[in-house]
Amino acid sequence: QVQLVESGGGLVQAGGSLRLSCAASGRTFSSSAMAWFRQAPGKEREFVAAIDWSGGLTYYADSVKGRFTISRDNARNTVYLQMNSLKPEDTAVYYCAAGNPPRGTTIVSWAYDSWGQGTQVTVSS
Repeated sequence: QVQLVESGGGLVQAGGSLRLSCAASGRTFSSSAMAWFRQAPGKEREFVAAIDWSGGLTYYADSVKGRFTISRDNARNTVYLQMNSLKPEDTAVYYCAAGNPPRGTTIVSWAYDSWGQGTQVTVSS
């Protein structure tokens, strides 16, 4: 398994930007797909973005496409989520996840076996 620690959350005004980081430890980071999920109060955890082990393939939820960018640096064992043009509806706890999701399950939370503790992102209107 991979141990994950998120950072970079905070309070930002609508239209602003934040960059989340997820530092990983463990031998399997460079061979793991990585993803970001989020959970708003009273809502289920939802998929935000994912990236394959090489960084060559990325996936985004429709709600963030064009505004968020996921990337990874395997030399630093870190995955990032650059969030631009933030909206109040982006307010949530953001979680980093690692795993090797079977084909067709990239956006499904149960397909990932390692999770961080989460970082709060609050967007004010």
